[in-house]
Amino acid sequence: MNQPRVVLITGGNRGIGYAIAQDFISAGHKVAVTVRSGTGPEGSLSVKADVLDAGSLDAAIAEVERSLGPIEILVANAGITRDTLILRMSDEDFESVIDTNLNGVFRVVKRATKSMIKQRWGRVLLIGSVVGLLGSPGQINYSASKSALIGMARSLSRELGGRGITANVVAPGFIDTDMTAELSAEAQKDYLSRIPAGRFATPAEVAKVVSWLASDDAGYITGAVIPVDGGLGMGH
Repeated sequence: MNQPRVVLITGGNRGIGYAIAQDFISAGHKVAVTVRSGTGPEGSLSVKADVLDAGSLDAAIAEVERSLGPIEILVANAGITRDTLILRMSDEDFESVIDTNLNGVFRVVKRATKSMIKQRWGRVLLIGSVVGLLGSPGQINYSASKSALIGMARSLSRELGGRGITANVVAPGFIDTDMTAELSAEAQKDYLSRIPAGRFATPAEVAKVVSWLASDDAGYITGAVIPVDGGLGMGH
C-alpha cells in the first residue's frame, strides 16, 4: 500500500464525494471532508465550509491541517446544477453554478496547494463531468463550469509539475446518485440508450479511479481527463 496521506474532499457528505471519502478511509488514509450540512462517512473529519465563502475555507483548511497534518491530496468535488434551456436561464442561474463549480474550485485549490508546494508532493483531483466536453441541452452553465476545470488542471500541471504535484480531471458520466435520481424515467431511458456500457455507474467506480490517480503509481499522469462514463463521451 502507498503511505498514508492527508486527504481533503469537498462536498463529502453524499453521492460521489461520500464514496471517494469511504475509499480513501478504507485504504488507510487520513480523510477530511467539507460539508455544508450533514457529515462525511465514519472515520472522516467533517468540517463546515462553503466554497463560496473564502473565510470559511481558510478556517476549514486550518482545522484540517491542525488535526490531521498538511494536505497532500485534494479532491474538489462540491458542485451544483441549475438546469434549464438558455432562453429560460437567468443570469443568476448561470452565475451561481459558475461560482460554485469553477470559482469555488479555484478558491479551494489555491489554499490547499500551499502545503503541497512546501512538501514538494501533491495530488489535485478535480471532479469534472462527461458534459464538460460532450455538451448537454439545458446545462450550458454546468457544462461550461466543468469544461473550464480542464484548463485549470492543465495550467496547474504546468505551474506545479516540477514540484511533484499532479493535477487531473476525473469526468464521470451518469452515476447512480441523488442528482441522477431527479431525472424523469423517460430521460433516464434516453441516456441509457446512449451509454455503450448500457448502465449507470456506481459512485464507488468513480472513487476507485480517483484513489488510483492519487496514488504513487499515477505520479507521471498529469493534465489528463480520465472519463468514467461507460463510453458515453468517446472521442471528446
